[in-house]
Amino acid sequence: MDEQINYNLKQLSTWKRIFYMLVFAAIGSLVRMMIWTVIILQVGSTLLTGKANPNILNFGRSLSVYTYHILLFLTFNTETLPFPFSAWNLTSEVQQPEHKSVEN
Repeated sequence: MDEQINYNLKQLSTWKRIFYMLVFAAIGSLVRMMIWTVIILQVGSTLLTGKANPNILNFGRSLSVYTYHILLFLTFNTETLPFPFSAWNLTSEVQQPEHKSVEN
């Protein structure tokens, strides 16, 4: 068992993924702040015009999909790196990875 742990700790791919996870966790925080800006702008637009601004709606939807892709990556549900390493609205096409079972 110790040999398996040592092998896992030496895997470069695991450490690269951890690095990308930290990067995308920070990006996710910035995107959440942008979503709050979208919320405030949409509330303001609705109060002033009586209806939601379609441009802000589309941008908010796009940010939501991007946040979802980041969360899929952070929770190991996909191996596909989010934007800027893949297409902006790729999340609808992202496939779940096939997990290898660990044999004892």
